[in-house]
Amino acid sequence: MTANALPAPVTKAGQEGLAALLADSGKALVALDFDGTLAPIVADPELARAHPQALDALVALAPKVAAVAVITGRPAEVAVRNGGFAGVPGLEHLVVLGHYGAERWDARSGEVTAPDPHPGVDAVRAELPGLLEGSGTWVEDKGRAVAVHTRRAADPQAAFEALREPLTGLATRHGLIVEPGRMVLELRPPGMDKGVALTGFAREIGAGSVLYGGDDLGDLPAYSAVDTLRTSGTPGLLVCSGSDEVTELRERADVVVDGPEGVVELLRALADRIG
Repeated sequence: MTANALPAPVTKAGQEGLAALLADSGKALVALDFDGTLAPIVADPELARAHPQALDALVALAPKVAAVAVITGRPAEVAVRNGGFAGVPGLEHLVVLGHYGAERWDARSGEVTAPDPHPGVDAVRAELPGLLEGSGTWVEDKGRAVAVHTRRAADPQAAFEALREPLTGLATRHGLIVEPGRMVLELRPPGMDKGVALTGFAREIGAGSVLYGGDDLGDLPAYSAVDTLRTSGTPGLLVCSGSDEVTELRERADVVVDGPEGVVELLRALADRIG
């Protein structure tokens, strides 16, 4: 994609979604994953930061649409910090839906709202060290969920596959589910996913069109939500932040861009095209 040029969606539904967004941008919802979409994937998730040009691109686009939502499995406050979203003029329409929508941060108030944590998370947190001993993995404590990263193991894919079944058993015993991702297995409460979060927020603001961009398996429920919205009359555009690690999104997307850099270029192109 050349600078400031919008890519052509490869599906009719995607073409209709983009056309609707451009025709009435004031009713459009632009929703994006964080890690792998706005921020490059790194070995240590604590060091993940938004692409250097992501904030400028969001500031250029956000005032021209109904809302921008960052939908992430991370705690909302972590995504806000790592994205540099707090107190930025032009991002007043930004909302961060953390923990798959269980938490919400609004740029206007700067506050996070959330329900009480699921008790199973504490139980899983206590049992994980014994289960993971010697695996070469690293645990990210998200407060309302815990994520086991295998990227640092001697054989990351083998560790991922070896741990999938025992972690699923552990999660099930404590009323949680396992969400697989790019060399990560996240144990979290059931009932919330990015599709639920996206659908709820789109309905809340009365979105006339929806763009969703993601990169990983956890984004598939949001893709399905956009498909459902399309069938009910709300046009949508599915964007994949492409990688070599996950192909499922690429196969379903209307537009595929080259990682977070490509996402930034797309956001800039949208802002330029809307005018």
